[in-house]
Amino acid sequence: MHRARPLPQYLIQRYHGWKATSYAENHAWFRRLASQGQHPRAMIISCCDSRVHVTSLFGADTGEFFIHRNIANLVPPYEPDGKQHGTSAAIEYAVCVLKVAHVIVMGHSSCGGVQGCIDMCSGNAPELEDQSSFVGRWMDVLRPGYEKVKDLPAETRPKALEHEAVLTSIGNLLTFPFVREAVESEDMTLHGLWHEIGTGKIEVFDPSEDGFVEI
Repeated sequence: MHRARPLPQYLIQRYHGWKATSYAENHAWFRRLASQGQHPRAMIISCCDSRVHVTSLFGADTGEFFIHRNIANLVPPYEPDGKQHGTSAAIEYAVCVLKVAHVIVMGHSSCGGVQGCIDMCSGNAPELEDQSSFVGRWMDVLRPGYEKVKDLPAETRPKALEHEAVLTSIGNLLTFPFVREAVESEDMTLHGLWHEIGTGKIEVFDPSEDGFVEI
């Protein structure tokens, strides 16, 4: 039995507002997207967090970014085991079908998933250790990153691990043969960003500095 209910009225009202303004003013562009398909220049892997709005941050138009969101903007290692892998499927489609020029991983401040990893790995979240926890098993991807920051002062550990989440994901991206091939042939570049919600600033990982610097 289907248990889906009608859409909340406030969302219906917002949709009609969008249709009467943004769509009406750009209907030719939307029709072109529908007829010619999508040709995004970049894939962005960001967190599900409702406070992270990558299209607003970069002033992106509809059709410009191929966006995948998950808990703590993580990319798991390449694992072709015949099972269901949503993030890996999105990466495969972006790189192999859409031929994006850039893959950007963007972390952010006050990340609940990262804090959950800290709590779990420090023994303060036994519920996440349970094998039935989808969040816990997903955050296992970040355990190697936690090992790198676990001895830092408690007040600096969350941001450090948020940075590590970005770097872990970039490292795992390179375990995908088609990603590594695209990077090595210089058909695609990888980028790591971190967004501080309260101040609006963005930091980018700079290999020459071996760290994140504000842009």
